[in-house]
Amino acid sequence: MKRTFQTYVLFPSHTDGLALEKVLKSNNMKYTIVPTPRDLSKCCGISILINPDDTKQVEQLLKKHSDIKTEGIYTIEKKKRNWFG
Repeated sequence: MKRTFQTYVLFPSHTDGLALEKVLKSNNMKYTIVPTPRDLSKCCGISILINPDDTKQVEQLLKKHSDIKTEGIYTIEKKKRNWFG
């Protein structure tokens, strides 16, 4: 079975998350605003889910926009739910 991974950008505040959303949108990058997985943090509650392959590009954008604060970028294995067993 193929393992799949998800990469999350975590923030200290909603404002920082929305600021990164604006930057990602202006750079035509795919992302999704999602609740922060409790496995990672109990930070502000939202995080941005990105393609793991885009991590380096997002890191470069964050360096360029140093006013956007993050709690980090984390890649975790996507959990498989076993609904029937």
